[in-house]
Order: sequence, then C-alpha cells, then structure tokens
Amino acid sequence: MANKKEVIVPLLPLRGLLVYPTMVLHLDVGRDKSVQALEKAMVDDSLIFLTTQKDMSIDDPGEEDLYRMGTLTKVKQMLKLPNGTIRVLVEGLKRAEIISFFDENDHFAVSVKTYVDSTEKDVEDEAFMRTLLEYFEQYIKMSKKISAETYSSLTDIEEPGRMADIIASHLPLKLKEKQEILETINVKDRVNRLIEIIHNEKEVLNLEKKIGQRVKKSMERTQKEYYLREQMKAIQKELGDKDGKTGEIAELAEKIEKANMVEHVKKAALKELDRYEKVPSTSAESSVIRNYIDWLISLPWTNATEDDLNILKAERILDEDHYGLEKVKERVLEYLAVQKMTNSLKGPILCLAGPPGVGKTSLARSIARSLNRNFVRISLGGVRDESEIRGHRRTYVGAMPGRIIQGMKKVGTINPVFLLDEIDKMSSDFRGDPSSAMLEVLDPEQNHNFSDHYIEETYDLSKVMFIATANDLSSIPGPLRDRMEIISIAGYTELEKIHIAKDHLLPKQIKEHGMTKSQLQIREDGIQKIVRYYTREAGVRSLERQLAAICRKTARIIVSNEKKRVVVTEKNVEEFLGKTIFRYGQAELKDQVGVATGLAYTTVGGDTLQIEVSLSPGKGKLVLTGKLGDVMKESAQAAFSYVRSKAAELGIEEDFYEKNDIHIHVPEGAVPKDGPSAGITMATALVSALTGKPIKKEVGMTGEITLRGRVLPIGGLKEKTLSAHRAGLSVIILPKDNEKDIDDIPESVKDQLKFFPVTHVDEVLSIALNGGAPS
Repeated sequence: MANKKEVIVPLLPLRGLLVYPTMVLHLDVGRDKSVQALEKAMVDDSLIFLTTQKDMSIDDPGEEDLYRMGTLTKVKQMLKLPNGTIRVLVEGLKRAEIISFFDENDHFAVSVKTYVDSTEKDVEDEAFMRTLLEYFEQYIKMSKKISAETYSSLTDIEEPGRMADIIASHLPLKLKEKQEILETINVKDRVNRLIEIIHNEKEVLNLEKKIGQRVKKSMERTQKEYYLREQMKAIQKELGDKDGKTGEIAELAEKIEKANMVEHVKKAALKELDRYEKVPSTSAESSVIRNYIDWLISLPWTNATEDDLNILKAERILDEDHYGLEKVKERVLEYLAVQKMTNSLKGPILCLAGPPGVGKTSLARSIARSLNRNFVRISLGGVRDESEIRGHRRTYVGAMPGRIIQGMKKVGTINPVFLLDEIDKMSSDFRGDPSSAMLEVLDPEQNHNFSDHYIEETYDLSKVMFIATANDLSSIPGPLRDRMEIISIAGYTELEKIHIAKDHLLPKQIKEHGMTKSQLQIREDGIQKIVRYYTREAGVRSLERQLAAICRKTARIIVSNEKKRVVVTEKNVEEFLGKTIFRYGQAELKDQVGVATGLAYTTVGGDTLQIEVSLSPGKGKLVLTGKLGDVMKESAQAAFSYVRSKAAELGIEEDFYEKNDIHIHVPEGAVPKDGPSAGITMATALVSALTGKPIKKEVGMTGEITLRGRVLPIGGLKEKTLSAHRAGLSVIILPKDNEKDIDDIPESVKDQLKFFPVTHVDEVLSIALNGGAPS
C-alpha cells in the first residue's frame, strides 16, 4: 500500500450507508451541517470525506459516534429538491482514515490519511481473484437477486482490490461486515475475507431452499389431508353415518373441555385425542388410546365438595354414630377447628389401630359424614403387587390405573375421605413392595405430585383426608408408619358394649330382618348375659352376630304365628342362643400354689394368661412348654436366674435346682405366645411353687423382669386392664413407669380395680403371695 500525505476536507456523516472506492452513488442530504459541508466542498476542490455513523438514531453525531475509516469522494453533481434536501452524485476515490477532527461551527472538517491499493499482482493474487469470481457466480445463480450483467462487468477487472470492493457493494451484508471490508487495507486479506463471507451466504441460501421445500411439502400434505377428510365426511353423510369417528372425536373434545382439567393434563389429553383421530379404528392401539382418554376425562381434577366446618354439628354426628372413642372424635374436631381458622390445611393421615370389630371402618364413614365429604374405601388386605397401588404401564395388555386412582374416579371429588382398610395386611413378593409405593401416597410433602404409571400425568392427592386401619402396628414398615398419626382404639368395656348393642347394633339388626321395635325387645340384663357368656372379644362383631341369631329366631316365631311380640331377658337367652359358650371371668376359683395370672396383649385385644409351674425330682432341668416365642423363653430364663440368685432371701433351698426339674407351662398350647411382659408373672409362679405359698386368685400382673429383679415398663396397659376386668380380677400389678397410662382406662373399669405400681419383684411378691413375700 502507498500512503499519501494528509489532506483536510469537509466531513459528511452517513446513516445506514457506506461508500466504497470506485462506487458512484446518489445521496439525499438534509441535515444542516451536512449541507454546509457539501457547499464548502463545492467551493474548494469538490472533495468530501464520507464515513458511517455507528448508531443510526443519532441526529447530531460527534467524533466518537463515527467510524474512523471512510472514503474520500468527489462530488460530481448537486441538485436542490423542492422539499429543501439536496440530491448529490458522488464518486468514491480512495480509502481514508481520520487523523484529526475539526469543528467549524456550521460543519465538521477532518484531516485524513488516504490509502491506495497496489496494482502489482502475483500468481497467488490471480488464484484468489478466480476463486472469488467463481464463488460470486455461484452465489448469483442461487440468490437470483443480482443480475448476470453485474458478473459480466467484473470479468474485465484486473485489480483484486477493486474487484473485492465492487463485489462487497453488491452483497446483502450487515453494515458492520461492510465496514470490516472497508477497514481491511491489505488486498489479499480483503479478498480472502470476502471469499469466507460468500461461502457462508451460500450455506444460508442452501438452508433457506431446504426449509422452503419442506414447508411446501408440509402444506401439500395438510391440504391433501383436509381434502380427504372432507371426502370422508361426504361419504359418511351419503351412507347415513352422520357421526362416525369424526363425531366421536368432537364429542371427546367437548368432554375434555368440560372436565375442568389442569392445564398440563388438558394438553396431554388433546395430544392423545389427535393421535386417536389418526390411528385406524381397527388398530389395537386405538382402544388403548380411547381408554386412556376416558380415564383422563372421568377423573376429578378440580371438582371438590365444600367442607361443613360446623364443629357442634360434626360432634353431634360422631356421637350419634359411635359411643365412646373420645380420642378419635377429639382429633377430628381439632382438624375441623384448625381448618376453620386457616381456611387451608393439608389432609391429615390418620391410622386407626385396634382389634377387629371396634368400629374403625364405620368410624371413617362417620368422619366423612361429619365433614360433608364423599367417602371411598379400598381394601389392602393381601395386596402384594406394587402395580395395585401405582397402576400398570399402558404398554401392557389390560393395563389399568392403581387402586388409588380408581378410588378417586369412583368418588368424583379431589377432597374425599379415603379409607385404606387393613394397611397392615399388605405384603411384598417378586412383583414389588406395595408398602413402599404407599409412601408417596401418604407423605404430605409428596402426594401433591402422585404419579400413577397408567395416567403418567401427576395427580394431586394433598386435599384428600386419608384414614388407614390396622390390627397390628408391628407388621407395618417403619417408614410407612412414620407418615401416619396413630390413634389406638383399645376395645370396649362391658358397659360400652351394652350401650352399643342397645343404641346401634340391635336397631340395625331388627331393621335388616324386616321387623319393628315393637316385635322384638332385648332387655339390658339379657344383653349383659350375651356379652358375658356368649362373646369374648375387644370389639362388638361377635356380639352383633349373636343379636342377628336372636333376630332370625324371632322372625321364625312371628312368621309361624306363635307370638306377635318377643321379649328376651337374662332368663330366656339360652332358648335363643343355646348353652353358654364362655365362663364369665377367668380368675381362679381359689388361691393356688404355682399358678399366676398374667395379662397379655394380642392383635385382637387384651387377654389373661395362666402360667403354671410344677416341680419334680431331677437334676435342675428347666422345661418350657405352651408354644412360646424366643422373647418369652428368655423371660422365663431371666426369672429362673433371678430366683436362683435370691434363693436364700426368698426362703428357698439354695441347691433346689440340683434336686428338682422345673416345668413352666402356659395353657392353650396351640396358640403362639411371645413378649417380655410375662417376666414377673413367671417369677411369681416360680417362687410360689418353690416356697409352697399360694398366689392370690384376684391378682393379675404384667411387667418385664431383669436379672436384678427390676420391673420394666410394657405396652398395651389399657387392653390388658380391660381383659383383667372381663376375667373378674380386682388387683392389677403393673410397672411403676406405666402408672401414667392408668389415665387412659375408662372410669367405669378403673373404679372396680386396684392398681399397684411396682419397681422390683420383691414388691410383686409381697402383694401377690398369700401371706406376703418371705422376709
């Protein structure tokens, strides 16, 4: 490049426009300073410097708003237009760069340094020029926006720099790219950069062409489908089939709109509907999609019942339906109160735990009625397949949603009372672990996004009030139990059973057997006899069966015209139910040596347990019988070791175990028994057998024993106490740490029993042995 000396010329800023050397161009000039610069140029030598603004929106640009590199041009013609602007014809002469900037008040002037392209050309320059021309020719053919004459005019140009400038002026480049070409002083670099730009433009044109072809094909296909559908409608109309699949699609679309789905589910339903429309009716997939859409439509997504937050009304309903069960009722009323205060509360997850027949399931129905919510129940007994909870994948033949979603469809609202019956009887095998699947259902932090394999879309269970029932908490996995609020229902006292029979069970059975209250009357003493001598249970299921038996026999008597009215009393119960089944009370008839009464807790409530000890000549062998579990056997060993270590203090020969074999037996040998709470009972029976002192017949006891004779706390005191009361015992020995549990025992039972909290076996012996413990 050859550099000329600096020259001072007027400055004309351009907006959105750039002039290359050798270009001839018309410009319209309207800004005052630009007009003054033109007039100054015409007065001098007609030279003016043109450069481009960086920002087109600036009306009065300064030095920092302009590119430094521009073009020194000659003004060829100037014409004033009627609107006040000047049209000027300029010719680009040379590249030029601003050295100095002068503000002449009415216009700008600049001192510029000019650059001239070298005219010398080598073999490499020739190769670059040919490549550039070839690329430009290909671009012209693809673009069709540049005339063929433009290409023809380029073939006679021999200077590579000039060729590059002319080609750049014809390309649809951004202003920054054009400025970049202008600022490239080196000719080889300029030509090389232009080759790269044209190559990229060709790639863009190729992509545009492909996209255009694809859009055209898509439009053709859409038009074809529309035409075929219209033909199909016409054919169906001619055949008399006015609806066909088209009518079915329209009907489903209307149902989807009316289903009040959440937005993401609605999108999924419409997408599946579109698929269903395209799949042939004969295809197996058609019925799968249709079933899926039907499920989405039939599920409640936003429908809810309005809670009745009247606390007094709810309390009245609960008292009407159930006698007793104060803790459960209190918990439900607390839930209602909090919901009324906050207007929003996640559904609690309650687990009603207790023996069969105590009213767990019917209580859940009453809770639903008191809340004015719909009620749905599923039984989990024997469920061992995870898909029973989460559903099957739609890819399987005969796939269905899980029981949770099925229950929600059945109930029709998103906030029902949902009863999970017998949750402790779920099991797991090779098909999965349903109890683990229940974790998501019963976790308040997760169940707003419950995922069923069949439905796939997340379902909100957070507004559901889940109530589970269980007989045995020990068989429920820890993580699942942790998600539930356990409410124990121990069982009913004799007075409560009589009340329940009079007010609930008997009226129900009379109605079910087609009779009226005037036709059958069972007096209170008759009900008491049934409770005492024909049932032995924590609940009232067996009691209801006996009442049903009386109703059947009464119905036969009335139908046979023998009597119009039947009255059942204590004296004639046996005529209806036969001989008594149980002996009321399990207490011994007299004080006995080596026989102690223990209190046990089973899955069907509390029970009394006779523990017998006998001695026979031998070598100290300890024999345990009665189908005892490992823990109970260990309790027997601990009791035996304690008695050996305290033999002298208890008045027993210290070598008794060398002369005698000791046999401990727990009757009802076919029934499995386990647990540590028989420890003090076994120790008492051992001491009684070895000392010959009888045990008081009215005493029942429970507590775990240690080798030092300490009495440790146990569970299920309420259930055990109720069984002791049923058995006719009057004295209860219990661990000192369980003294606080006495408050849970009904007053009617507590008033008839004496409680002795103890911390050591010595205290047990002094209370239980007739004559007290040996000193």
